[in-house]
Amino acid sequence: MKYQIRFTDEALADMDRLYDYLIEWDLESADRSYETLLKSMKLLEVFPFSCRKARGKDAFLRELVVPFGSTGYVVLFSISSEMVTIAAVRHQREDDYH
Repeated sequence: MKYQIRFTDEALADMDRLYDYLIEWDLESADRSYETLLKSMKLLEVFPFSCRKARGKDAFLRELVVPFGSTGYVVLFSISSEMVTIAAVRHQREDDYH
């Protein structure tokens, strides 16, 4: 089974925010991080249940850890019948999702 991936407006805003932060320091690094995130999310089309469960009791709410450099990102998503919805993206050094 192949899942479709969609993004919430909040997740797209997170991606923009993370990109804008990195672009201030290094355009090449910002581009690589964006590509790494998108490439890593392709895994969710086939294996969304391979990712760790997010806190709480909802077994369909998961987190994808995306390494990048010495840290990385965490992608919060939910799984429904044929859809994976990316709800939020944060840097691992951030306290929580925005």
